[in-house]
Amino acid sequence: MKLTLGFSPCPNDTFIFDAMVNGGVDTHGITFEYVMEDVETLNQWAMDGRLHITKLSYSTFLHTVHRYALLHSGSALGQGVGPLLVARHPLDMARLHEHSIAIPGIKTTANLLLSLAYPQAKNKTELLFSDIEAAVLDGRYDAGLIIHESRFTYAQKGLIKLADLGDWWEQATGAAIPLGGIVMRRDLGAELCATVDGIIRKSLELSWQRYPQLSQFVKENAQEMEEEVMRKHIDLYVNSYTTDLGDTGRNAIATLFSKAKEAGLIPYSANDNIFY
Repeated sequence: MKLTLGFSPCPNDTFIFDAMVNGGVDTHGITFEYVMEDVETLNQWAMDGRLHITKLSYSTFLHTVHRYALLHSGSALGQGVGPLLVARHPLDMARLHEHSIAIPGIKTTANLLLSLAYPQAKNKTELLFSDIEAAVLDGRYDAGLIIHESRFTYAQKGLIKLADLGDWWEQATGAAIPLGGIVMRRDLGAELCATVDGIIRKSLELSWQRYPQLSQFVKENAQEMEEEVMRKHIDLYVNSYTTDLGDTGRNAIATLFSKAKEAGLIPYSANDNIFY
């Protein structure tokens, strides 16, 4: 059986899927035909149900739960992992609506958190996440919403932090921050979903056994990132929730659904149909 799989080239994703797509674990006869794209492209594809299995932002999952079931392994949740709003100089946050903001995608969880925390901030432009720092530095935008490895590089590039939306979420809800998850098309059936879920977990376990050594697969897709930054990226975004969401992770996702409903962004709350 061949299944299509989408994930990003970021170290946390390649770390998770390395063994799974490169013959390191038993895939039970399944061949994974994978593609690596930025998360917003994967979000757009998920809206159309293009891939059998895909990484997506939890904000996109809010709108695709009828088509995709969430797997228990592979998610990016945690504390202190939220997106940052940065700028060249301090801005009056009460007047954020007057400023232009570069965001990594309308359907990203980062933008959802920005919308919940600062609903008045409407002047947004979508850019590839890795282009946002430069776009703010050269003055094209007043502020930028950064994710992934940009958390580790913005200060040395001369940008300052305006807001940590992860801190805002944790203080407002007391829940972990649901950033991205791995989902699988419901029409494939619960049994196959469970099999793939187990393969992902085994793939992740093998990567941890080798860590802090990084495979060539992780390094060659990390977009000129230094190995120290790759490890910081993995340490931040790959944690116990990635192995299994557990009750705490599931509660965090339910909270996200609830907050999105309260804000009028979706018409329903989380229910038992989130998973396969």
